[in-house]
Amino acid sequence: MTPMTEKLLGLLSKRPWTERWLTRLLGAALSSAAYLLCLPWDLRNRPESPGSTTETTPVSVLGVAALAVTLLLLALYFGHRDALAWPLLLVAAPPATLMYLSFRTNPEPPDASLWPLTWAFSTLVMAAGVLVATSVARQFREDTGDSTDGLVFAHSSHSSHSSSGASSGTGGGSSAVRRPSLNPGARS
Repeated sequence: MTPMTEKLLGLLSKRPWTERWLTRLLGAALSSAAYLLCLPWDLRNRPESPGSTTETTPVSVLGVAALAVTLLLLALYFGHRDALAWPLLLVAAPPATLMYLSFRTNPEPPDASLWPLTWAFSTLVMAAGVLVATSVARQFREDTGDSTDGLVFAHSSHSSHSSSGASSGTGGGSSAVRRPSLNPGARS
């Protein structure tokens, strides 16, 4: 990778402390800005005209779709670059917080107080979408930083040595931990 590509797409854990936190703050700011631009602050339904029984909402399908695409792109980016929990905190939490504040700051209570259910459902959908996008993005990482890879390899190589009856020849025992067999008839 070129130095610029490494700086923009490399793992944040390998970047300097200030760059790591500035990138995270920028991500939270972008997800907040996307929410504020795509959805209106006041999400209450309004009468179409004075005295009308038909209500209209300022939320549009295009606004919700634009917010969803923006949040998914941010989740993919941070899922590729950062640890698993950070995209949830950086991408899903700011819009969920802003939506909660929007519902709570209404001067009059919403119709039938459905806003807690609406907020909970929207937050759940945003969090699930971010987690799915993050897990997809993590599949394309060059270095996953997963420390269990070495443990799995050591365990599988130990199993092959112990099943063939070979010893390491170093005189010491193996440092790998043996798991008890789930098959009671199998030899250990």
